[in-house]
Amino acid sequence: MKKLLTLYAALISPVVFANPLANLTLPEGFQIEVYANDVKNARQMAMGDKGTLFVGSRNAGVVNAVVDVDGDFKADKVIEIASGLTMPSGIAFKDGNLYVAAISQVLVYEDIENRLDNPPAAKVLIGNLPTDVHHGWKYLGFGPDGWLYVPVGAPCNICQTLGDDKFNDERYASILKFDPKTKEQKIVARGVRNSVGFDWHPSSKEFWFSDNGRDWLGDELPPCEINKVTKEGEHFGYPYFHGGLVADPEFGMDKKASDYVQPQIRLDAHVAPLGIKFYRGSQFPKEYTQALFVAEHGSWNRADKSGYKVMVAKSQADGSLKYEDFITGWLNEKDEVSGRPVDVLNLADGSILVSDDFANVIYRVTYRGASE
Repeated sequence: MKKLLTLYAALISPVVFANPLANLTLPEGFQIEVYANDVKNARQMAMGDKGTLFVGSRNAGVVNAVVDVDGDFKADKVIEIASGLTMPSGIAFKDGNLYVAAISQVLVYEDIENRLDNPPAAKVLIGNLPTDVHHGWKYLGFGPDGWLYVPVGAPCNICQTLGDDKFNDERYASILKFDPKTKEQKIVARGVRNSVGFDWHPSSKEFWFSDNGRDWLGDELPPCEINKVTKEGEHFGYPYFHGGLVADPEFGMDKKASDYVQPQIRLDAHVAPLGIKFYRGSQFPKEYTQALFVAEHGSWNRADKSGYKVMVAKSQADGSLKYEDFITGWLNEKDEVSGRPVDVLNLADGSILVSDDFANVIYRVTYRGASE
């Protein structure tokens, strides 16, 4: 895995700009600014009850608290509240406590907003998750049912897990949920290769999640996915079918696509959709009401890079979803990369935040109105 991460980093060399906003483009009327600089390897975000923004990381192994003291939507300080963790990418906040996923564990930092300058020792909420680093980094969230949702990625690019001599664990390639009080565990979705983003529809409360397609089937296959769970325990195809259409050459030959749940949206290959978030505010134009924002982190091994932008899926009158660009410019015409969006978070005033683990930045997007 270490060799894979080294190759991954080498294939995506950063282009350093003095202004991280220099090349970014948004629809007319929208503006983007830097909310916080120097947020190391910024991944999933969670907002505390008192307005503290908590940010996980992956390779950096740290969790930061971003504090806007005067409420001007500019960070006044960034406080490292945990370090030395194994890929603490996923975080969640509930009832004053911060939850952090570190591969095989979910840790809890109690009463954290009152203890930023002297963080408490972590307590272990869940301690028996698989230890595999490959797709072991996670995304966390508390559902409308009060349970904590925790994906467990496949421990490989492509492999059979259940019944396999090496990986015989039904939790692989799934999304789990845990009752934080009783520790009861249930499987929400099966056949999910690597989900690093999910949300619940604001009206229907249906659970939606992103999924990253497998590698090494060429530049154009398979599509990455945005999925919806209508019944807990449904199977979404991995490792047999990808994107609902593409039979895996090793594991899918005796399978039928109709046996698995089809994606709500098929994305381009290798765009790596991570955080997804339904828009819950009223600042943006009406067409964005409950629209789904998707952070496409970007490809790592495609001949011509894909992704590296924030997309939006808007509901149409006929019930379909229109998937289109929202923020572009992190990937230029020379195939050079200046940033990689990871997660999206709603703010109370109707603006949104976007994290970038490549530029170590948190952006804020507002709507100021179209020019006349």
